[in-house]
Amino acid sequence: YEAHHQVRYTDEALVAAVELSDRYLTGRRLPDKAIDLIDQAGARVRLRARTKGTDVRALEREAEQLACDKDQAVADEQYERATELRDRIGELKRRIAEAGGGEQADEGQHLEVTAEAVAEVVSWQTGIPVSSLTQEEKERLLGLEEHLHRRVVGQDEAVAVVSEAVLRSRAGLASPDRPIGSFLFLGPTGVGKTELARALAEALFGSEDRMVRLDMSEYQERHTVSRLVGAPPGYVGHEEAGQLTEVVRRHPYSLLLLDEVEKAHPDVFNILLQVLDDGRLTDSQGRTVDFTNTVIVMTSNLGSEAITRRGAGIGFGAGGAEADEEARREQILRPLREHFRPEFLNRIDEIVVFRQLSPEQLRQITDLLLERTRRLLHAQGVAVECTDAAVEWLARRGYQPEYGARPLRRTIQREVDNRLSRLLLDGRLGEGSRVTVDVENDRLAFRTEGREAEDRETDAAPAE
Repeated sequence: YEAHHQVRYTDEALVAAVELSDRYLTGRRLPDKAIDLIDQAGARVRLRARTKGTDVRALEREAEQLACDKDQAVADEQYERATELRDRIGELKRRIAEAGGGEQADEGQHLEVTAEAVAEVVSWQTGIPVSSLTQEEKERLLGLEEHLHRRVVGQDEAVAVVSEAVLRSRAGLASPDRPIGSFLFLGPTGVGKTELARALAEALFGSEDRMVRLDMSEYQERHTVSRLVGAPPGYVGHEEAGQLTEVVRRHPYSLLLLDEVEKAHPDVFNILLQVLDDGRLTDSQGRTVDFTNTVIVMTSNLGSEAITRRGAGIGFGAGGAEADEEARREQILRPLREHFRPEFLNRIDEIVVFRQLSPEQLRQITDLLLERTRRLLHAQGVAVECTDAAVEWLARRGYQPEYGARPLRRTIQREVDNRLSRLLLDGRLGEGSRVTVDVENDRLAFRTEGREAEDRETDAAPAE
């Protein structure tokens, strides 16, 4: 391979090829997968060096175009622009000289393939950032908790627990044979359980699309359990891959959200025990799927009904919430212990009880949801400002104790987005416009450039 690719492999690269392939490329065997890594790393380094010639030609073409622009600027007596173009041409010539010198050096000697180059190939194949932590990634991980706080309001304990588990794993202090983290989120609907999972997937894996959601209510019957890993040989559907194992095999670096896990059949937990303890699962076709690079989040509403019956509800009019926090936590954990087996609960890293939302937190959530509308209109050149009174009005109107903060999004769509859409379509809003959303006579009013578009809907309820 050194002669074929005209490179030189360091001893560290050879060791890394064996270790990284053994840990991350679980679908193949040694030494085949390690040899493939060495081959691909050498090809990657050589191709990267050959693209330098293309880069130099692109820089030369850009310099030639700037030289023509400079001559035209001088002819038009635009001397300031000509001076600016001259400086840019000088910078390009410096970059061309550096790239050309590096290319000549590369042609005269073999390139070196390091352990980092091998790690880049593994990252490209699996999507797992197995290379050593860069300074940029360190800063991103250290700011993970702050990033999650911007997305999830009022759940400081949950955010802190999740952030610390991720930091332990990326720092190399967690068990390499278990998932990055396994969490059981408990609490009423609409308090941020799913939103925290989305925010974590976006912050850790780069996109909310890396969150895989499985509705566990679809696995209530015994015969549906086999769909997770695939049907056994000889049964109908044996050719189809398991819904759980296949998605992790294709995307090993992802977040698994097991929604309403208490509704799953008891046999499902036998499968989860192996995943939580060993970080591996074998599908119906005999392939071992690696779960050690996933975050597993399970949500449950167990115990929430007892809280609702006590009347210590979420939001406006709730009293004594802080004093009763420990009592409410115990109310949630008691039915949890009755429903799940001890060996299952013992394998979960953290059981996180989500707190009830206070009136101030509901207002913060309302402001976060309004930010999406602001961003969309800002792209069209329209500035939107919502007064504190408007935010308060929307928070009260969108609050429903049994659904938590979920109705807020629908309320904003109905009361704000729909009316702004009409203003845009009838021409009262356009590029350069500014609209202020306020409350007058117990209903929303929209002021655009000094004109007022009042709410004419007869079902607009007064603020409470």
